Amino acid sequence: MVCALGLEDSLVGVTHECDYPELVRSKTVVVRNVLPLETMTQSQIDRAVAQRIREGQSLYQIDEKLLASLAPDLILTQNLCQVCAPSGNEVSQVLKALPHKPEILWMTPHSLSEIFDNLRDLGAAVGQTDKAEALIAERRARLEKLKSETSRLEHRPRVFCMEWLDPVYACGHWVPEMVKIAGGADEIGADGGESVRVSWEQLAEWAPEVLVMMPCGFNLQQTMKQVWQHFGPYSSFASENSATFLNLPAVQQDRVYAVDANSYFARPGPRVVEGTELLAHLVHPEHFSWDGPADAFLKVDLDLLRGSFAEERDYYRDGEAIVFTSTYLQRRGYCCGSGCRHCPY
Repeated sequence: MVCALGLEDSLVGVTHECDYPELVRSKTVVVRNVLPLETMTQSQIDRAVAQRIREGQSLYQIDEKLLASLAPDLILTQNLCQVCAPSGNEVSQVLKALPHKPEILWMTPHSLSEIFDNLRDLGAAVGQTDKAEALIAERRARLEKLKSETSRLEHRPRVFCMEWLDPVYACGHWVPEMVKIAGGADEIGADGGESVRVSWEQLAEWAPEVLVMMPCGFNLQQTMKQVWQHFGPYSSFASENSATFLNLPAVQQDRVYAVDANSYFARPGPRVVEGTELLAHLVHPEHFSWDGPADAFLKVDLDLLRGSFAEERDYYRDGEAIVFTSTYLQRRGYCCGSGCRHCPY
């Protein structure tokens, strides 16, 4: 939002998650995660987060001395959910230690409209009201155009947006609204509410025709790694859940996708509009094209997850185990090709 308003030169500090646009990667990092997420599975992250929340511990660490040295006039923060943000108490304690008390702008949107409201509030706080209103008008116009086009379609496929893979969480906040505008239906998602844990029985009952894997906080490469680790042929995925997964209409019809959740869905910023347009392409590919970045999504290679290994040149057998070449997995999005020591395959 800051950079969209042309204020990148005024941005003095960011969090460890801030990576867009590219120029913010060079900014000073003030907030970091306390958990080594890059080495953890989805279930390990879920358990660790739950434990820290039960114990009243923060998931983030703010560098108080660094923040004080930067002496910001305005701090942008949020308390949308316990997982996604430094706690309000933690922020308040840090502010007490600052020699110069900055203005605080809390952003806690639950809908697309509230995301635009936050952008409007930011514009007002930094004297860029006109730019903010122009950006909001352009983004709203794109959503309205898409909404008008999808409203004329005869079929609205059942969609399930999987915000966490293990355990399974349905989407919440603004994502169900995005699905609706994109011409789909997601009755499991919590429209305007927090994402909620769902059972495989609930998922089977909903029988989604399109399944979109968008674990919160993960880009596409990270998502594909988690998909392979959790649903792959050598995962510990329970057999009964595996059968449920493989029998979902979306799986049977080869309509399972992984997306860059960070860029287009999880973060309440201007790119949720591109995320809605991406959903329209995934739900109605015959009507809507995707002209955005190629790394925005991948169709999940279900044959590989099923253990259907047809291209023998790309793997070899070591006893009862099957060892894949990195090229084979890289082509399917499950491997970055860098020989990462964290990759178990």
